[in-house]
Amino acid sequence: MAVDFETEIKNLRTTMGSVREVTDVPALEAQIADLEQQAAAPDLWDDPDKAQGVTSALSRANAELERVHSMDARIDDLEALVELGQEEGDAETLTEAEVELAKITTAVGQLEVRTLLSGEYDEREAVVTIRAGAGGVDAADFAEMLMRMYLRWAERHGYPTKVMDTSYAEEAGLKSATFEVNVPYAYGNLSVEGGTHRLVRISPFDNQGRRQTSFAAVEVIPLIEGTDSIEIPDNELKIDVFRSSGPGGQSVNTTDSAVRMTHIPTGIVVSMQNEKSQIQNRAAALRVMQSRLLLQKKAEEAAERKELAGDVKASWGDQMRSYVLNPYQMVKDLRTEHETGNPSAVFDGDIDGFIEAGIRWRIEQAKSED
Repeated sequence: MAVDFETEIKNLRTTMGSVREVTDVPALEAQIADLEQQAAAPDLWDDPDKAQGVTSALSRANAELERVHSMDARIDDLEALVELGQEEGDAETLTEAEVELAKITTAVGQLEVRTLLSGEYDEREAVVTIRAGAGGVDAADFAEMLMRMYLRWAERHGYPTKVMDTSYAEEAGLKSATFEVNVPYAYGNLSVEGGTHRLVRISPFDNQGRRQTSFAAVEVIPLIEGTDSIEIPDNELKIDVFRSSGPGGQSVNTTDSAVRMTHIPTGIVVSMQNEKSQIQNRAAALRVMQSRLLLQKKAEEAAERKELAGDVKASWGDQMRSYVLNPYQMVKDLRTEHETGNPSAVFDGDIDGFIEAGIRWRIEQAKSED
């Protein structure tokens, strides 16, 4: 069936119109002009923290504007390519245009999803914690598979990551792991991954080859920033130090550098052991503790608002995705119904479709609750 290029290009331009409206291009250009003026100030680096904030904000704003302008240019180029192919009756050129149309449609869809990330913390970097759940050694192995999946996803996009803590299980896999994804909007994207993940497969650890169901929990919180006002009194924190465990280099298992921090009023526990010194691990643990307390505070406020509004409908709970490797191959999100028959690609970090569907689902849920 021949592609209706005219309709498809018109749809792309309509979507880009919405993107430009939400992005507010004139306001973004004014913001860039203001930031450029600040960045050109001769005394900018007298305050390094402020200078870093200005240059980072300028870089983000320029990248945002470039994304919109470059997408408009790609659509213009596609339209010119289609006209050329149609005028000359060149099937090869039209085939090339069809391939480019598919690529642009995907890219515009991703850009549209990004404009939907307007939550209070969506622009933040993310802290991801994965914990093995029910299922014994299979659950610990599953937790490690999920960690690799997210790190591969970040690697595919060129996003820097930093593993903060790993607690290895006795036989295989991980009891838990915490890592950061250090790129703007990491939290907005990955927050839809929070919940209980379920794996069904023939267990490689069962000598009778039986099918095993195991679970792992994924928690995603925004990375705390210096401007956030979360003060934790010293008397509310209990600090334990211990020796790092698991594979590592010269500093592992030689000093009490690992830190376990407990917030006494809430019982929240954060462990850090991947930095070389106790001071670094303590600072990293405090930052994650502040992030969790900030998120909990917001969740309590949201719960109070929801209670006032009344519970409108039942939810799925927090079990949100199944990864089935046997008796068939399927990864399916239970909230969005998004699915794929290629679990290998998913575990290798190909999860953009799930994240995009999750963000759209969350927006729809928010609209239905208003």
